[in-house]
Amino acid sequence: MFHKKYPFLTLSSSIVLLRIVVAAMFMIHATVRIYSNTINQFGGFLETKGFPSGSIIVWLITIFEIVGGLVLILGYFKKWIALGFIILLAVGIVIIHVDQGWFNGEFGTGGCEYSVTLIAALIVIASSDK
Repeated sequence: MFHKKYPFLTLSSSIVLLRIVVAAMFMIHATVRIYSNTINQFGGFLETKGFPSGSIIVWLITIFEIVGGLVLILGYFKKWIALGFIILLAVGIVIIHVDQGWFNGEFGTGGCEYSVTLIAALIVIASSDK
């Protein structure tokens, strides 16, 4: 018999789970970018938006997502890593997602909702001592 009720985790454990899952999402996103060989394509897109050396910027973003994700999983520098991810997401909203509207999936493509949700999760992670 369960001694605890759903969700069977403490708030502290839930925050650790959130931190690990969010970090893994960034790491997976960056890894897919490498394996799908889209870094130069993304870099070219950034250059059309006025960013110089787009591919170098995308490599720096990709490295930050992988290394920062690993550091976040390990629980180090949570506030700073979360801030870095929040900045990446905010810039992404401005230069990519806002033109696509709010929704992803069934009601739209490429909107802001996913990025806003990640920003909220990162604020929780940065605010926590777990």
